[in-house]
Amino acid sequence: MGFTHLHLHSEYSLLDGACRMKPLVCAAKELGQTSLAVTDHGSMFGIIEFYKEAKAQGIRPIIGCEVYVAARSRFDKVHGVDNERYHLVLLAENDEGYRNLIKIVSDAWTQGFYTKPRVDKELLAAHNEGIIALSACLAGEIPRALSAGDYDAAKRLALQYQDIFGKGNFFIEIQNHGIGEELRVLPLLKRLSMDTGIELVATNDTHYIRREDAKIQQILICIQTNHVLGEDTGMEFETDEFYLKSEEEMRSLFADVPQAVENTQKIAERCNVEIEFGNTKLPNFDVPNGQDHFEYFAECCRKGLIKRYGENPPPEYAERLEYELDVIRRMGYTDYFLIVHDFVDYAKKHDIPVGPGRGSGAGSIAAYCIGITGIDPMKYNLLFERFLNPERVSMPDFDIDFCYERRSEVIDYVISKYGSDHVSQIVTFGTLAPKAAVRDVGRVMGLPYATVDAVAKLIPFELNNTFEKALNHSPELKERYESDETVRELIDNAIKIEGMPRHASKHAAGVVITRDPVKEYVPLALSDDFVVAQYTMTALEELGLLKMDFLGLKTLTVIDDAQKAVRETQPEFDIETIPLDDEDTYRQFTVGQTYGIFQFESAGMRSVLMRLKPQVLEDLIAVIALYRPGPMESIDTYIKNRKHPENTTYKTEKLRDIL
Repeated sequence: MGFTHLHLHSEYSLLDGACRMKPLVCAAKELGQTSLAVTDHGSMFGIIEFYKEAKAQGIRPIIGCEVYVAARSRFDKVHGVDNERYHLVLLAENDEGYRNLIKIVSDAWTQGFYTKPRVDKELLAAHNEGIIALSACLAGEIPRALSAGDYDAAKRLALQYQDIFGKGNFFIEIQNHGIGEELRVLPLLKRLSMDTGIELVATNDTHYIRREDAKIQQILICIQTNHVLGEDTGMEFETDEFYLKSEEEMRSLFADVPQAVENTQKIAERCNVEIEFGNTKLPNFDVPNGQDHFEYFAECCRKGLIKRYGENPPPEYAERLEYELDVIRRMGYTDYFLIVHDFVDYAKKHDIPVGPGRGSGAGSIAAYCIGITGIDPMKYNLLFERFLNPERVSMPDFDIDFCYERRSEVIDYVISKYGSDHVSQIVTFGTLAPKAAVRDVGRVMGLPYATVDAVAKLIPFELNNTFEKALNHSPELKERYESDETVRELIDNAIKIEGMPRHASKHAAGVVITRDPVKEYVPLALSDDFVVAQYTMTALEELGLLKMDFLGLKTLTVIDDAQKAVRETQPEFDIETIPLDDEDTYRQFTVGQTYGIFQFESAGMRSVLMRLKPQVLEDLIAVIALYRPGPMESIDTYIKNRKHPENTTYKTEKLRDIL
C-alpha cells in the first residue's frame, strides 16, 4: 500500500529541525516513498523550496504546518493564563486548502501571536475547506487530555475537531518513539478511535533524516535554548527515534493497526496542490481619466524624451525608446513601470533624495525618460536587454535608493495608495555561517571560550565562505583540524549545521505589493512588530508577485545635508550642475582620500584607486564594476592596460569595439 511521512520538521522550524530540503527529499526517494509532507512549527517559511525540490525529484509534495492552538481565544493574551497552547497538524488537500492554510497561518501571526503564533477553533472553522487535520504529538490537545486522565474530555475534543473539519478530514494521530508517556497514551488513542469512529493515522515526528543525526538536533535545540549538551533544555528528545523511517519500520511499530499506516498513503493521494509560478500578478494602477495604461505610459515617455534630449532628439534615441516600449507592452510590464515611476515621483515631489539608479535598470531609456532613473543609457551605451528582454522569465527589478532617514515615508505612501493589507515587507533568514556556527557549537559543547575564539579567527573573512573553502585556504586551520581531536569534533559538528537558518527577520529593503490582500498569495509573519511575507524575495519573484527594493542609502542623506548647507550661502546651488570632470575631485581619488564616499571608502578600494589614478568618470565606473568577487582577479590586468592601452590584447577581434 505504501507509507508517507505526514508530520515532519525541516530546517525552517528554526533550530528545531535538521532536515535540509534536498537531502530530505533524496532520502525519502531512496526509501521508495512517493510523497512527503513538511509541517514546520507555526510557519510555512520553507514551503516553496520544499515544493520545488519535491517536484524536481518526482515526489508528491504535501504542504502542511504544525500550528499552535490557543487554550482560549487567539485574541486572549493574559500572562499565566494563555501561555498554554496545543499542537495540531494541518495539511492542504487542494488549492483551496493551500489558500486556507495560508490564511490560518497568517492570522495566527498577525492576530494570535503570544510567545508563539496561535490559532483557535473559530479561525480553524472559518477556513476549514480543503484542510486535513491530524491530532498531533503528545503536545496535541487530545493527547494532553489523555495524559491528564480525562478520557471524556479527549473524546469530546476529538468529536469537536471532527465537526470543525468534517468527517473523513480529521484523524487521530498515533506515534511511537519509545517514550514512556507516548506508550501509555497510545492504547487510549486506539480506544478513542474505536469509540468515535475517527480513523487512526501513524506518523513519526521527524526532526532529522537519519538516526545518527540525532546529535545535530540536540545541538540545534541547545543553540535555541542557550544550553550546553547534556543539560535539561525543556525540549529534550528522550530517544533517537525522530528520524525519517522506512515503511517497514513504521509497519513494525504499528503491526496491530496496519490501517493507520495505510491511511498515510490514502491521505497523501488526496493531497494535490499546484502552485503557480511565472504568471505575473501586478497590482492595479489607476491611470488619470481612465486612459489606456500603455498609451498613458508611452505618452509620458515620449514627453520625457523631449525633456531629456531636446525638441529634436537623435533618431536612434527615438527608435530605441519605441523598441523598449514595444517590448514592455508585449511582456505586460506597463503597470510595473508606472508603479515604480509613481513612488519615485512622489519622493522627488516631496524633496526626498532619490538615487539616479543602479543595476541593469539604468540601461532603459524608457526609465530614464519617465524619470525613474537619472543615468543616460545612450551616453554610456548601456543595454536594455540586460534589464528586460522577451526571453527573460523573471520580473525585471529596479533597485531604487532613497535617503535612509526618509525611506519610510515612501513606503508609507505605497501603503496608503494600495492599502495596508496589499503591502508587506519580506522575510530574510540569518544563517549559520562558518564563524557563527563554530561559536554556537563551541558554546553548546561547553568548550573554553579561548579555544573556540581561536578556531573562529582562523576562518577567513570571505563572501559566501564555507568550511570547505576555509580548510583549503587556511593551512593553520587545517593543521589544527587534523591534529586536535577537540577541534576536529567542533568543526565536524559545525559543518553539519552550516548554512541552516538560525532566525527569521525583516529584509532591509524588500517590499511586496499585491493586487489582492497579500495573505491571498503568501503566508504572513511578524518580525519586530512588522508584518512580513514568509516567502523569501526570490520565491516571491518566482510566484510572479511585485517585489520592490526600497534601499535606504545614507550617502544620499549626507549629500542632501551638504547641499542644504551650501545653499545657506549660495541659494542657487544645485548638485545636478556639478561638473563631472573636476580635477580637484579626481586628485582626491588618486591619493585615496575617499573616506565616507559610498563604495570607495574601504582600504582595498582605496588601494586600487591609488594604483589606477582615475582621471575620468569611466575610470570610477570600471573600478566599481571590477571590485567584487570574480572580476576582482582582473584588476591588475585592467590597471596595466589602462596605463598602456597599446599592450591590450583580445581573445578575438570581435571584442575590440565592445571592450
